This record gives sequence, structure tokens and C-alpha cells, in this order.
Amino acid sequence: MFNNNILSHIALESGKHPRHSVIWLHGLGADGQDFVPVVDELELPAAVRFVFPHAPQRPVTINGGFVMRAWYDIATQDIGARQDETGIRASQAAIEALIAQEVDRGIAPQRIFLAGFSQGGAIALHTGLRQKIPLGGVLALSTYLPLVETVAKEVRAEALRTPVFMAHGRSDTVVPYALGNASREALQKLGCDVEWHEYAMPHSVCPEELLDIQRWLAKRISTED
Repeated sequence: MFNNNILSHIALESGKHPRHSVIWLHGLGADGQDFVPVVDELELPAAVRFVFPHAPQRPVTINGGFVMRAWYDIATQDIGARQDETGIRASQAAIEALIAQEVDRGIAPQRIFLAGFSQGGAIALHTGLRQKIPLGGVLALSTYLPLVETVAKEVRAEALRTPVFMAHGRSDTVVPYALGNASREALQKLGCDVEWHEYAMPHSVCPEELLDIQRWLAKRISTED
């Protein structure tokens, strides 16, 4: 599904000469524009480059084969079953190309963060756990850990040092709260440092969550060279 080209994306910098990057992945059917407004919402102590990639267009089985932006196919209402391993791994490769692009721009891996909502969060978790060098962190919002049966064999010991922020709505009916919580437990069992937040909301993002994201990122984004 992907070629050797970098995914089309929106790139914004919160200040001059950023030394940190956040690659933020949208959910099913959205595009990179979806989370652009968070740049103005987050008050961080240093300049950050935000990269908002657009997922490729593909038919999505659960939506009657309708073509939309998606990081992978979803076959049934039970999103944890019959997972599209080929699509998930292709998206991993595409995000790794974006990580490499940021490294080429002079951003050290430990200053690169992966963030994602729903499907995007699943890819952020999947990719972050398979890096040879720890990233700055992974923000997984209203999401779950895909291909959970493969993680123990594929997780990099170094990647387990990457801190994870997970957030979920207790009234989420798209990615059920129970699935998100089970993913949290699976990550902790692997030895991941997971900071868990839950909110009285459906499948969405709330102001309280954005404040928690800001605090979490601010702790890990340094003004030092």
C-alpha cells in the first residue's frame, strides 16, 4: 500500500529551531488536519516540530468497503479480532520513515514522540515498541495495542524504556474502555512505563485530557541543548 516516498503530511513548528518532534497520527476516516489545533492548545517549554501525516486511502471492510484514510483495514465490529497484520506493519514502516526523516533533520530519537488517536494510537504503540533506540515517548489516545500476541516476541528491550501516556474515555463505544484497559495491563506486564488516564467521555478528546498531555510532554521536553 505504501511506496518508498514519505507520507504526505502537515508540518508545523511552535517556535524557531525545534529540537523535539511529535509525529501525531489521526483516526480512521480523518486526516492529518484533525489534530492541527492541538499545536495552539499545548504550552510547552521548548520549540517543537509537529508532524501530522495523512494515512493512505484504502477500502475499509467494516464500512462496506468504502475508501477512506485508514492506517489499516478493520474487518469486524470486534476490532481486536481478525486484525489486518499486513496493513499494520505497512503503517509501521511508513511511520519509521517519518522518524528517520526527523533524525536526518537533526532531532535525536529520544526527542521524538509518537502520538495517535484511535487507529493512529494503535500504530503509535505498535511502532514505538519495535524501535532499536528508545523514543521520547508514546501518547496513545482512545486506542488499544494491536497484534498483542506478537508483542512479547518482537518488543525491543530498549523500547521498553520509552514512556507511554494512555488515555481513554469510560463511555467509549468505538474502542471499548475494557479493550484499552486490557492493553494497558498487557503493556505493564511487558515492563512498559505506562501513565494511565481515564475520563468521563465517549470516543473523543476532552480539555482535561489536553491539560494532562501538556503536563506529560512538558516534563519530557527540555529547553537544554
